[in-house]
Amino acid sequence: MAVVEQNLFLSKFLRLLYSLLFPGLIICGLFCFCLITVLLKIRITLRRKKQSVSAYRNKESQMVIAFFHPYCNAGGGGERVLWCALRALQKKYHEATYVVYTGDEDVTGEQILEDAFRRFNIKLVHPVKFVFLRKRYLVEASLYPHFTLLGQSLGSIFLGCEALWKCVPDVYIDSMGYAFTLPLFKYLGACKVGCYVHYPTISTDMLSVVRNQNAAFNNAAFITRNLVLSRVKLLYYYLFALFYGWVGSCSDVVMVNSSWTLNHILSLWKVQSCCSIVYPPCDVKTFLDIPLHEKQTASEAVVVSVGQFRPEKNHPLQIRAFAKLLEKMGTEHPPSLKLILIGGCRNRDDEHRVNQLQKLCEELGVQEQVEFQINIPFEEFKDYLSGATIGLHTMWNEHFGIGVVECMAAGTVILAHNSGGPKLDIVVPYEGNITGFLAESEEDYADTMAHILCMSPEKRLQIRKNARQSVSRFSDQEFEVTFLSSVEKLFMFSNKTYD
Repeated sequence: MAVVEQNLFLSKFLRLLYSLLFPGLIICGLFCFCLITVLLKIRITLRRKKQSVSAYRNKESQMVIAFFHPYCNAGGGGERVLWCALRALQKKYHEATYVVYTGDEDVTGEQILEDAFRRFNIKLVHPVKFVFLRKRYLVEASLYPHFTLLGQSLGSIFLGCEALWKCVPDVYIDSMGYAFTLPLFKYLGACKVGCYVHYPTISTDMLSVVRNQNAAFNNAAFITRNLVLSRVKLLYYYLFALFYGWVGSCSDVVMVNSSWTLNHILSLWKVQSCCSIVYPPCDVKTFLDIPLHEKQTASEAVVVSVGQFRPEKNHPLQIRAFAKLLEKMGTEHPPSLKLILIGGCRNRDDEHRVNQLQKLCEELGVQEQVEFQINIPFEEFKDYLSGATIGLHTMWNEHFGIGVVECMAAGTVILAHNSGGPKLDIVVPYEGNITGFLAESEEDYADTMAHILCMSPEKRLQIRKNARQSVSRFSDQEFEVTFLSSVEKLFMFSNKTYD
């Protein structure tokens, strides 16, 4: 009897589902029809805006080239790529209008350009128009304490919508890694789209960290200790990687900054036909006038670190390794050794991070030997590099490492993390000769710094010469050639005025 009742209930339930099937399909069809209609209407409106004369287009036939870089005034390596890319394009396509989407509302366009010149010694040959975005807070990591990748990516879609509505370009280049904006500009804005990828939003290495339950700055310890939470996060990462791969594949041109980034982007985006390595521009030439001679004894050496104060740069590792170095050097010389941390602060989170690092120095008793130089002018930055013996870098899987190249060009003996771009592209033998050192743990860094300081001045000098000669392939001139060659495809589709 119970079996009969169960079968009867199941039969009624299936009939109910069947009766709801056609109304459900009709509702879904109507929803899709309405959505497509709205999207087509938006596309038509944007196309009309694109074809009209506006504040960003002096005449209908004029090409508008736009860069999406919400933090264009941050002063890091990514911003150097932006200004060098703009300068290169302006030299070749001098009649086009150039636009930068930015969220730096606290400064004017003139101040942004002045800061670019002050920090990077880059002056553009033609004017640039800035589109100031009000919703940049939507891509701030602090807004999303959990599901940060998803939150920032969805936030970038809304920020991209604001950018697209304010100015519809002909060519759109994402130069900061917001891949989820690419479909917006391609399918709604009818733009040719390109991107310069500094670092994949998610990588196969990140999947491995979660899969292996390893604690990291983006994988909290309480998750690593719980198998269920680790599996849920792994599923979230896999789904996110799937969507990230789709939006990335929308790009007509993909440029990456290193072999490490190339491997991950090809794995996720499947864009073998339109992807190329364009090493970021490093102002190598500016550092060549720094003389290559020993200015200090080992006991008076200066160790310098170059990098924005972001969590992935792992400044605490530098401070702890330096504290161990002081212990290893004994009681004879420690007061004369110096660690100078040079970097940019983008926001309050970065400023808070610096405060935490200063507290760490106090805890380790090295506050007298560690200096923080924040958002300093280029000439002052160059002076610090000229007086340094060791250049220090500690980011795991750094996508490239402009700071590493600058340290090598300036004549420091580089000690970088044994991963990512530094390992694959930068700190590699030059004509069979050593150009620097790699390390991973606190102990490794401390031991290697001690080893460098104990070397003879002649041997250090030879390493510095090798390093300086090896970094010529990362010059501004090389960047301009490879960048213009890569983006050429974006300009082979229209008879609009850009040359």
